[in-house]
Amino acid sequence: MIVSTYGTTSIEDISTASPGGLKWFQLYIMPDRQFTQRLVQRAETAGYKALVVTVDLPVVGKRYPDLTNRFQLPPHLSVPNLQGLESSASQSKDERDYGGGASPEDPALSWKDIDWLSSITNLPIILKGILTAEDAGIALDHPGVKGILVSNHGGRQLDGVPATIEVLPEIVAAVGERLEVYLDGGVRTGTDVLKALALGARAVFVGRPAIWGLAYNGEDGVAEVMTILRSELDLAMTLSGCRSLAEINRSLVVGEEYYSKL
Repeated sequence: MIVSTYGTTSIEDISTASPGGLKWFQLYIMPDRQFTQRLVQRAETAGYKALVVTVDLPVVGKRYPDLTNRFQLPPHLSVPNLQGLESSASQSKDERDYGGGASPEDPALSWKDIDWLSSITNLPIILKGILTAEDAGIALDHPGVKGILVSNHGGRQLDGVPATIEVLPEIVAAVGERLEVYLDGGVRTGTDVLKALALGARAVFVGRPAIWGLAYNGEDGVAEVMTILRSELDLAMTLSGCRSLAEINRSLVVGEEYYSKL
């Protein structure tokens, strides 16, 4: 499970509630590097096994549906991991407002900051938000980076970006076996998971389906969503002739360029 800096429960409380679970911490690098370093240290102490660094959100995009709906966190919820952060951005922006505007992330984030992060932690770094082979290739030059999470932030920040499943093959080809590549975004069924695995993803993450399950029936609803995804994946593998994950390969996915030649 990837736990966000912007979660409404502290990273320590989540760790305590799931002592046997594999947890990664999704880190946003702030202009206040001391605060960022404290977040990293908290994640290390709480037993998180990797840092998933958000590189596609130097500023918050205009989320027009959220603005139209005037979406805010309910008054009883907050972002406890950001308590103690002092910045003009965090002071001017209501932390409950997710529609867009000022945000506490560093808008000048660069590859040098990835190297800085590597210098203060031994946790493996996963870059979340890579969408091009060019950036994937640059990631290879930074030893602390151990993986790439192909992500477009759910299409909620810059809505014209490509779907992650479309760019996955070129990123896998760019890094080969040197970095692990994962995917999120648009995954709704077990068949979607199969397609991503076939195109080279080592793991597939879901967000909205879990939230839907949570809204439907709390913890049991999330478990039900995961069970459905697993059963759909098992069925899709069986119908595709795959007896194990190792047998899933690129030949299972046919792109539009194939159909254009028929």
